[in-house]
Amino acid sequence: MTPEQIVSRLLYRDGLMLVIDKPAGIAVHKGPKGGASLEDDFPALQFGLPKPPALAHRLDRETSGCLVLGRHRKALANLSDLFRHGKIGKTYWAVVEGGPAEDEGRIDLAMSKRDDNRGWWMKIDPNGLPSSTTWKVMGRHGGLTWLALDPLTGRTHQLRVHCAAMGWPIVGDNIYGNAPRTGGARLQLHAREVRVPLYKNRDPIKVTAPVPLHVAEQLKACGWNGEDVTAKENLVSRASEARPGTPVSLALPLTGVPARARCARLAGTREESEN
Repeated sequence: MTPEQIVSRLLYRDGLMLVIDKPAGIAVHKGPKGGASLEDDFPALQFGLPKPPALAHRLDRETSGCLVLGRHRKALANLSDLFRHGKIGKTYWAVVEGGPAEDEGRIDLAMSKRDDNRGWWMKIDPNGLPSSTTWKVMGRHGGLTWLALDPLTGRTHQLRVHCAAMGWPIVGDNIYGNAPRTGGARLQLHAREVRVPLYKNRDPIKVTAPVPLHVAEQLKACGWNGEDVTAKENLVSRASEARPGTPVSLALPLTGVPARARCARLAGTREESEN
């Protein structure tokens, strides 16, 4: 990915945190076998700070949507602590095969690693780590269901394992679902929204990622009207809401701006301090 391309995927930016729209099909960090990863492109997101941002959490290779980055060491430690203690709200949109009979509910199924030879593949295990997910039906069509999923815990592959265990695997899941190992539909799982209580005495920062094309088709079949987020919904905090010490020039509409123009505007922002 070019610097312009990674900057064009920026959804939110302030002095402590970035949220980017992760594309499906690329790992967020290098695995044991190496290879390209999204982290390779983080130097383009420094914006005047001495080091690139770092991952505050993970998304699967085939999952798209909101990915939170800490801009420096103290910010990353704070974000990691919020994730670890379940303080950050996350909503995923998924299209599943079949679907629940009810309109909403909660899954409480403990999970553990499948075995040491399967990397991070997981399984339901009564003796494993407690794992909870709430879900709500957003639409149905032709044997498919559009779900909003909120993981209350952050286990690896949690949503994929939970949905499969309930009998409604996520469309395109070639590990826990019915998709072929190669050549099938892409995973229909999108990290739609994050809600981050980053600053005291302020409402959580809410960031929404637009639906990618490979998910939009199935969502529309299930009743999504196709309306998506606009630039105003992902603005960096206005000057009147800004944290003391945060440059006012950060209040830029970062979504919906052509990539080249956005790069120019961001490059022109003065060097930022590590708040």
